[in-house]
Amino acid sequence: MIRLRTESRKRIGPVVGLLPDEKKRKPAARKPAIPFNPKAFLAKVGNGKTTERAPNGHRIFSQGDAADAVFYIKTGGIQLTVVSQEGKKAVVAILGHGDFFGEGSLAGQLVCMATATAIDASTIVRIDRAAMIQVLHNEPSFSNLFMAYLLARNVRIQEDLVDHLFNSAEKRLARILLLLAHYGKEGQPEGLIQKISQHKLAEMIGTTRSRISLFLNKFRKLGFIKYNGTIEVHSSLLNIVLHD
Repeated sequence: MIRLRTESRKRIGPVVGLLPDEKKRKPAARKPAIPFNPKAFLAKVGNGKTTERAPNGHRIFSQGDAADAVFYIKTGGIQLTVVSQEGKKAVVAILGHGDFFGEGSLAGQLVCMATATAIDASTIVRIDRAAMIQVLHNEPSFSNLFMAYLLARNVRIQEDLVDHLFNSAEKRLARILLLLAHYGKEGQPEGLIQKISQHKLAEMIGTTRSRISLFLNKFRKLGFIKYNGTIEVHSSLLNIVLHD
């Protein structure tokens, strides 16, 4: 009997380095995610945001209009006013660079509770309610910025209420001048208030224009302010607020 000789089978290990394209490739490095920048978000239009240039006296929205957006002040200033059913008008807030307004739309307000008017040439960013809610949900850094603003605004409102309940018109005027001059506010130039009428100050304080004139003259004689169209506020004016 003839037996056929068979080759013994050997296990063959993996073949390495035969072809260049078969070499194991390293995974491509991932690009680091760009951190969200709240200021850049507010600076760009689109995605529910529009930018409006408002000249002095321009009305952004009126009391009773639909509340469907939040607004951010890039430059300039805005005053919020309310009018009673009897026609009595009051200034409830003066806002400037970096402030938001119209945030009541996020809390379920259907109509605007005040009228917003530019008191200087201003640049305003309008953010649709849906876009604002989305970025608040998705971007913690923006949520923190907005929450810090709301808390500071709430403190200011409480201080305003105490001011009106317990302080004289003279003290209220001194406090408003210090606030308008950005006294103690980090990152803001202090001292100079752009042109503002005595009538406007009277609406903010809740007194007459003649009393405002009387107090301003008194502050000027005491060296607390310089008053010549614009108002230059000195830190010494704080003595009026602190004095019992």
